[in-house]
Amino acid sequence: MNGRLWTLPAPLRRRLLWVGALYFAQGLPLGIFLDLLPVHFRQAGVDLRQIGVLSLLGLAWTLKFLWAPAVDAWRGHRRWMQAANLLMAGCMLALASLDPGRTELWLVLGVFVLASATNDIAIDAYTVEHVPRAELGLANGVRIALYRVGMLAAGVLLMLSDRIGWSGTYLATGGLLAALAVLCGAAPAERPRLGAPPRLADLRALVSQPRSVLAGLAVLTVLGWLIGRQFGWLGQRTDVVLAVLAVALAVLAARQPARAGTSVAAPFASLLARPHMLGVLAFALTFKLGDAAMGLMVKPFWVDAGFSASEIGLVSVNVGLVLSVAGGVLGGVITHRLGVFHALWSLGLLQAVSNLGYAYAAHVAGVGEVSAGVLYAASMAESFTGGLGTGAFLACLMAVVDHRQAATEYALLSSLFALSRSLAGFASGFGAELMGYRDYFLLTFLLCFPAYALLPTVRRALAAAEASDAPGVSQ
Repeated sequence: MNGRLWTLPAPLRRRLLWVGALYFAQGLPLGIFLDLLPVHFRQAGVDLRQIGVLSLLGLAWTLKFLWAPAVDAWRGHRRWMQAANLLMAGCMLALASLDPGRTELWLVLGVFVLASATNDIAIDAYTVEHVPRAELGLANGVRIALYRVGMLAAGVLLMLSDRIGWSGTYLATGGLLAALAVLCGAAPAERPRLGAPPRLADLRALVSQPRSVLAGLAVLTVLGWLIGRQFGWLGQRTDVVLAVLAVALAVLAARQPARAGTSVAAPFASLLARPHMLGVLAFALTFKLGDAAMGLMVKPFWVDAGFSASEIGLVSVNVGLVLSVAGGVLGGVITHRLGVFHALWSLGLLQAVSNLGYAYAAHVAGVGEVSAGVLYAASMAESFTGGLGTGAFLACLMAVVDHRQAATEYALLSSLFALSRSLAGFASGFGAELMGYRDYFLLTFLLCFPAYALLPTVRRALAAAEASDAPGVSQ
């Protein structure tokens, strides 16, 4: 925070300090999940395909909207935050004594990601209620900065693992999360709820929609089937039963009529009803596909190339995160200058080409020892250009949504992006294991280009959105 913070009125300054502290607590668990776990698992000899399964667990952050109404209904967001951080601290203590090859470890990780996603919901809700609308601009800047600092802290913990070992690192991480639980409990009290006490109307509305319930069960069954097959937990008969059950649930969901006025899919249906939006949805799924497919395999490649956790934490995590933020800011500036469409194809091309840096580093590693300079350069280029592409991509999503329901539509589009990241990450372990790092990283370069076939549709959607915002045009 710069010196101008201390010239702000004391109440505003206190609110901003609490926003910063809470978003540090939100960013740290994601950094643990993305940075610590893949390095530890690969150092312990975990199969690349099993490391890819981490992405399926990461779906908790994508699907957190499903239980967000419960967090809102049973208020006390500070208590939700405190409980979630204590639960995550307990998970870290459990990881300190569990071998990465044990089944129980994956159950602990499942609890960890669910607690982290719940923590996100509670912190976001608390911040929206605690910060007046006129101060949201300042709060957003503090929020983004301290969220990144939380992720940087995970990089520091990764560097620490070389000195105190993984058990010591998880104990230290658990202690930090426990301290954050105490901090969350000390946050200023929430405003009392106005109006009637919470009811379960949202839950009743969901249950009254068999299509939604059946579709949700089908998704959970598919995820269970994928994870069970990967780890060999399913017998042949159970394997077949789960596969048939998932298909049956999906068919039943498709055959159920949607009930007018209560469908939880209504915002999605409204989005699809607009011209060109099917192409936009496909674009949201594919624009960052190359980055997503490479993401979880980068840290194992560093490990297999012979680099220490300290080097990975410093260069790939901390320096990479700073460059990603800088790229995102510059990407926003370039998008403002060039326009969304031109920024998408030009910055997207830079984003794609950077994947070749890792392919070259993997090629060098295949014929001899990879030099630190080659891998450092590949990492920094990938982080910076990934930020450039993200700046243009998020601007595109914001530009095509209907401003009357911008929050809902933006959440839907960004959830699709997160879904593709999770599924691509799951598949990445199989790809890297079968093809080797060099050929797989080359494949991720090619995966960047299906989105380019959708750019003409995106351009028409952007033009339609701009026309609908013109003066005198009815919305």
